[in-house]
Amino acid sequence: MLIRRFHRAATWATPLLRDTTVGQVMELGVNKLQIGNSCYCTMLQNQMPKRFADKDMTDKDVNNSKPLYQTSERNIGDIRKHQIGENVSRKDKINFLVNTLMDLRDSKEAVYGALDAWVAWEQDFPIASLKHALAVLEKENQWHRVVQVIKWMLSKGQGTTMNVYGQLIRALDMDHRAEEAHKFWVMKIGSDLHSVPWQLCRSMISIYYRNKMLEDLVKLFKDLEAFGRKPPEKSIVQRVADACEMLGLVEEKERVLVKYNYLFTDEKKGSIKKYKGKRKSTKGNQDNSDLMKKAQ
Repeated sequence: MLIRRFHRAATWATPLLRDTTVGQVMELGVNKLQIGNSCYCTMLQNQMPKRFADKDMTDKDVNNSKPLYQTSERNIGDIRKHQIGENVSRKDKINFLVNTLMDLRDSKEAVYGALDAWVAWEQDFPIASLKHALAVLEKENQWHRVVQVIKWMLSKGQGTTMNVYGQLIRALDMDHRAEEAHKFWVMKIGSDLHSVPWQLCRSMISIYYRNKMLEDLVKLFKDLEAFGRKPPEKSIVQRVADACEMLGLVEEKERVLVKYNYLFTDEKKGSIKKYKGKRKSTKGNQDNSDLMKKAQ
């Protein structure tokens, strides 16, 4: 009954829900989760108003020809249509989704089917709840699941922001899929580096550096320079210089270090000023201590 109702669900539900294999997977998943206390369907049924049960008894007395289960099924359908999003708290929905995703087998169809079923009764796409679920999956180091959830979101036209793109690239790297992260960067981000945040650029440079994709690293940095972008910190420049050295590009290494030498010198000056400030503060405290002793 639950799977059949998902066929009339939200507009972003994919044809995966109509697939018999996915339907069987979801049915098995629901039956499995009914053993515990976190069953989504059980929570909904337990929180339905008692007045429907009273109405069923009255209807049975008035018209004995109608079975009780038919009236009950009609009332349950009505309440689900109107109160499905109100009966269960947001926290319970997120926990249910996380537990379901972690218990599923490693199948794109099964994961996408579970996500479609989870959002089927939502009036608006629950982007905020999905971000919380992604945060939980990241803490559990479920990087493969993070990739699947974000790709599912993007397939719905949701989450198309630089923050989500960066989250996907990081998850792909942690899932040992640096080549795929590179392809996604080229396809979705690298075509317009004028407005890409430096934090995202730094993450991609780090991925290139860790995975020995040095040519891609140098090319990305040169493309950023072509847009007039200047690196905000010396760690980026140092990695570019190291990559140039390993590639045998000695002149390019020297050019980069000379051009952005101010990042290294400014940081040293800042450290000296900070150190002097601490010394001055310490001296002031010592003078105050001497005055207190004299006063005594």
